Amino acid sequence: MQQLSIERNRYFLKDSVRKMVDFSRTDQSLGVSPPPIEKPYSANTERIDLLAPDKFQALPSVDLLFAIANRQSSRQFSETPFTLEELSFLLWATQGVQEQLGPGHARRTVPSAGARHALETHLCVLNVKGLDMGLYRYLPLEHQLLVEYRDKRLPESISRAAFQQTWMSSSAVVFVWSAIPYRMEWRYGLAAHRLILLDAGHVCQNLYLACEAISAGTCAVAAYDQELMDQLLKVDGKDEFVIYLAAVGKVN
Repeated sequence: MQQLSIERNRYFLKDSVRKMVDFSRTDQSLGVSPPPIEKPYSANTERIDLLAPDKFQALPSVDLLFAIANRQSSRQFSETPFTLEELSFLLWATQGVQEQLGPGHARRTVPSAGARHALETHLCVLNVKGLDMGLYRYLPLEHQLLVEYRDKRLPESISRAAFQQTWMSSSAVVFVWSAIPYRMEWRYGLAAHRLILLDAGHVCQNLYLACEAISAGTCAVAAYDQELMDQLLKVDGKDEFVIYLAAVGKVN
């Protein structure tokens, strides 16, 4: 029975499902307007400006060969806080918008199937200069942080939602990526879901390489309590849910 389940789940890794999709019947083909590039927010919600890419000055340059060769997962972080410039750089490197191609499409610093970009970036900010401890959301179009809520108990909450991985609470910030599946389903139907996970890999790899430029380390985390993590982000777990995490901090 278990072997049959394993074999069925392996099917998800294959692109055979594409042959089952009638692409003439997807919402895109039916003329339905695409979902927005970023999740809407209330106009009166507090927002924080980030440093624009053309204003990065204090960041050192790093050779790409060096960054690739030295990339590794780090679970031990120093107490040195991140600067807002460093956080701005990591957000731009992982989800920055290079060009908006229309109401539902954008070209970013990472690839995405059909330029759909089904991910939202949430930040558990624990040790960043000038930012209160709390949960924030990245607005890629505005290159701003949206303040979701402030909470000094966030280190304990993120560890608990990640199956008591207490080392995460010593990081400067935890990137939490959620998926809004319909952004990809709108174009690809049943073939959308493996593409979303591939996109998550693109984003996290950019984070690893960008961390090498600022003397930081990161560790991707795929083991977490789905329901607790969704509750932490205050997402519904159906039309939006967490799919990946990465703790980031300064390393000695």
